[in-house]
Amino acid sequence: MDITRLGILGAGTMGSGIAIGAALAGIETLLVDIDSARLTSALAEAERFYERGIEKGRIAPTAADAARARLKTVAAMAAFADRDLIVEAVFEDFNLKAKVFQELSLIARRSAILATDTSCLRVGDLAVNVEAPERFLGLHYFSPAQINPLVEVVRGAETSQATVETALAFTRATGKTPLLCKDSFGFAVNRFFCPFTNEAARLVDEQLGTTAQVDRVAREALGVAVGPFAVQNIVKPRINLHAIRNLAPLGPFYAPAELLERVGEAGESFEIGEDPGPGAETDALIAERLQGAVFLPVLEELDETVASPADIDRGAALALKFGKPPCALMDALGREAVEERVAPLCQRYGVALPSSIERVGSLIS
Repeated sequence: MDITRLGILGAGTMGSGIAIGAALAGIETLLVDIDSARLTSALAEAERFYERGIEKGRIAPTAADAARARLKTVAAMAAFADRDLIVEAVFEDFNLKAKVFQELSLIARRSAILATDTSCLRVGDLAVNVEAPERFLGLHYFSPAQINPLVEVVRGAETSQATVETALAFTRATGKTPLLCKDSFGFAVNRFFCPFTNEAARLVDEQLGTTAQVDRVAREALGVAVGPFAVQNIVKPRINLHAIRNLAPLGPFYAPAELLERVGEAGESFEIGEDPGPGAETDALIAERLQGAVFLPVLEELDETVASPADIDRGAALALKFGKPPCALMDALGREAVEERVAPLCQRYGVALPSSIERVGSLIS
């Protein structure tokens, strides 16, 4: 089945971004939200995006006009009745999403595909709320969704092969790079991105570095374009906190740091002040802690066959701009150095050393 009519529920940052990109890619797109102000804001953001594209020569004026005509907004979910694909992009709360899919199951055509844009919740847990769960899967976009090229295509236990193939074709047709992964908390990318940002907050909690210092060391140690505190200020600490809390079933290593809880709960952003400057010993400790916090969850997801090492690195590079993707970096450092970074975390949080550490040195080959 070709997807020609897309429905998106939720006109927040993610839903709006998905809609803006899909309309530009030639898909008839319907954005639904009960908040009319959000719909107005989404259309304004679409206009800004298309106008900037025209100014920079990336979008032809005729293409922008066509995209504007394809993007429609309404307040009622009943308008989804004729959609081929409906993507849920509401707040990352399990009960809210479950209620949404119970309602969508009554509205959508039986042949329509239903998808969740959840960043961390398991698709299988949500699937019990979907009539005909074989048509249900995860389509996890990354922010900003109108620009970021990666989409995790998450297959639940009951998702049919036909649904997966249609979703893969749709993501490619809309200019995205799909990463097919197994259903697991955090999937392939947020499984390590959330702990990376969380460990950054722990370092500040333990007074091992300032936010600016940790950001600088992270850029050097992992080759990220933007440090963990700066990137959280973009996506909002409140949202990142909620995503990390959804990883709680994975164990105590994934529990949120005090600083992240405090800033996220307050709906604030992190203060990033002056960097005290390089200090060889402190910088090395921060780098090893950050690398370990990335390596441990990556090794765990490799044990669980969530995704291949090559796909994990591809996701890190495309979605997060990691200049030193985790599997390639582990291979470069070698098994002994990786264990030196991971073993203290395993001891601290009472988890076994992942067996995939034995593959370090030849993960990417």
